[in-house]
Amino acid sequence: MVPRITLNDATTIPQLGYGLHRVDPARAQELVETALEIGYRHIDTAHIYGNEEAVGRAIAASGIARDELYVTTKLWNDRHLDAPAALAQSLDRLGLDHVDLYLIHWPRPAQGHYVEAWKSMIELRAEGLTTSIGVSNFQLDHLARLESETDVTPTVNQVELHPLFQNWKDLDAMRVHGVAIEGWAPLGGGYYDLEDYPEITDAAEAHGVTPAQVVLRWHLQNSVIVFPKTASAERMRENFDVFGFELTPEEMAAIISLDEEEFGRQGPHPAEYEEA
Repeated sequence: MVPRITLNDATTIPQLGYGLHRVDPARAQELVETALEIGYRHIDTAHIYGNEEAVGRAIAASGIARDELYVTTKLWNDRHLDAPAALAQSLDRLGLDHVDLYLIHWPRPAQGHYVEAWKSMIELRAEGLTTSIGVSNFQLDHLARLESETDVTPTVNQVELHPLFQNWKDLDAMRVHGVAIEGWAPLGGGYYDLEDYPEITDAAEAHGVTPAQVVLRWHLQNSVIVFPKTASAERMRENFDVFGFELTPEEMAAIISLDEEEFGRQGPHPAEYEEA
């Protein structure tokens, strides 16, 4: 059973899901159907991924009751002033009447419209078109503006988080404000090989699991919500099989010691990313 985390709006979210970043739209339906057959119930997609329609077809074909599924999608950077229409289009592609979580994908601070986008998200939640609202790739100053100008705190912040880039000081500060943390690229996004780090491989050997399972378990024990992406059914099953062991405090600390701070960041910096 996948554990659930309670969000600041009193709803809950499955802590482990299946992510669709960089998943080929031509294969997305097949892969989501496989994930649902394995037992995943949390699906994370986005307009910019180009696979919302395939996700919708997979959900429809699954026969799984809607209230058993948790679906996240995201508002892209060129739609900050057009969030109601953007969500309506995403819902049409997904074939759903609401999503469980809608996120602002990036703050795009130079554009300066993320507060307006957030105000629209609040209205969309009130209309029942999304159950929860949150953000992705926001930094502390971005979150502070949302709180000060709307008094509504995001339920989650989806950020880059993996052994070489951890940023716990800022993430823990966000948690103090009631923001749950979701980690994208939880296994490093393919930018480095987990096998190269004895802190990970020693724990894998000790528990009879793979390095990827160790790292996912590390995220879960740190109360992070994760949705690893893979195009392999075997790896999908492996990623889901992380509840039969527990890392020791020493093993957890060893992985934390791998943090390279800003040097470990693999994706764009949220204060600088302005792609439309």
